[in-house]
Amino acid sequence: MNFNWKGVLLAAVLTPMLTGCTSFFAPISGVPVNQIPPQLLGEKRADYINVPLALLRMEQPEDYLIDEGDILGIYIEGVMPPQANEDQPVAIPPVHFPEEGSDLPPSVGFPIPVRDDGTLPLPLIEPLDVRGKTITEVENMVRKAYVDDEKILRKGRDRILVSLMRERTQRVIVIREDGGSNDAAIAGGSRQFGNAQEVISGTERQGAGYTLDMPAYKNDLMHALAETGGLPGLNAKSEVKVLKASRFKGKNREEMMMQLFAGRGPMDGCCFDMCGGCGMVGVEGMVEDPFSVTIPLRVRPGEMPQIDPADVILEDGDIVYIEARDTEVFYTGGLLPGGQYPLPRDYDLDVIGAMSVAGTGLGGSVQGSGSGGGAAGALLGGGFGGATPTQLYVMRKGPCGQEFTIAVDLKKAYNNPNEKILVQPGDTLILRYKPHEEALNFGIVAFFTYGIRELFN
Repeated sequence: MNFNWKGVLLAAVLTPMLTGCTSFFAPISGVPVNQIPPQLLGEKRADYINVPLALLRMEQPEDYLIDEGDILGIYIEGVMPPQANEDQPVAIPPVHFPEEGSDLPPSVGFPIPVRDDGTLPLPLIEPLDVRGKTITEVENMVRKAYVDDEKILRKGRDRILVSLMRERTQRVIVIREDGGSNDAAIAGGSRQFGNAQEVISGTERQGAGYTLDMPAYKNDLMHALAETGGLPGLNAKSEVKVLKASRFKGKNREEMMMQLFAGRGPMDGCCFDMCGGCGMVGVEGMVEDPFSVTIPLRVRPGEMPQIDPADVILEDGDIVYIEARDTEVFYTGGLLPGGQYPLPRDYDLDVIGAMSVAGTGLGGSVQGSGSGGGAAGALLGGGFGGATPTQLYVMRKGPCGQEFTIAVDLKKAYNNPNEKILVQPGDTLILRYKPHEEALNFGIVAFFTYGIRELFN
């Protein structure tokens, strides 16, 4: 049998072009996982625990304390309304039923608002300072003023009723960016192999705004969240930012804004050395927002939530802001279907899980759209015994913006949990063949292309 050396030589030339041979012609250098400092491998999100919801609610007093803005129902027989003589029939006091949604009982009397200075104006007597007093204490003060002090009413014949007709309120604005759904961000569709796979990227986010008139002792963060849809959704950050209106007041507002924007950026004073002992200096010069406070909703185990009880109390003009987290995505390329995929918020995603999200699991078939694909890539990934790619490169940015590449051996990652590093926001995952895997695939393709034909010849 005559052997066709020309065909073998032609196969040796064409097969590397057909299969790609990226490990030979376009190599990528990366640092092995065991040589990466722990601070660059990211922290586990699954270890975080939820903050007790009781910390988001203000402490409730035993009795309602009167303050400016409250409206009291006052009835004083013979005074409110006035009675000309004893023969005139006694007027029936008006009854007020609370507004819908209020948990106040019906009140009796005429509405008298508490002034800004905390005093209650009443006829025939001096205004009474009722700030910080309970309803019972206010009623006793009114009786003492009309009976004991001014002798307007006879003792034992007085009929005085004091009730809370309407609580004072705080007007708060709530801005939420967690509306809509996150389904479109993780959806993907593929055409025939060899064509580019289509991945729908981005999030279908809908913003929403609310204006709340929150009654006293219910003007806290927990009530604001409950009235506007509950805790932040999965496509929002696991935190709530409260912009305090009290910090915007005064002539220092412009000065504070200048300090905020003229401050040093987060990149100042930051350095990192990958090879020189992995020295790392923390971020310095960061300017804190002087106008707002951030309330975390998840913390590390054993960490005490740094939540000041005064921070969850909302005052008039405050803005509650729930920010979206649409920037937390990772990218795929190489032999993985190219696309952009969102990272989960409350649990971890390692490189093996990320490959499954992208459509290629460990040891699974390779899409023909990536580097090294084409007809041969689809043939080898279709169950003809070809070697599957086991070299994954994770391109990551450090805390100071520097870029580095982590080399992940998928064979080791399958058996060693320490090799399955966690995917971080902004990572790019590139799947490629190792040199010996491409050499094996080269031999298989050459055999299927020319070997069988020469065997039959």
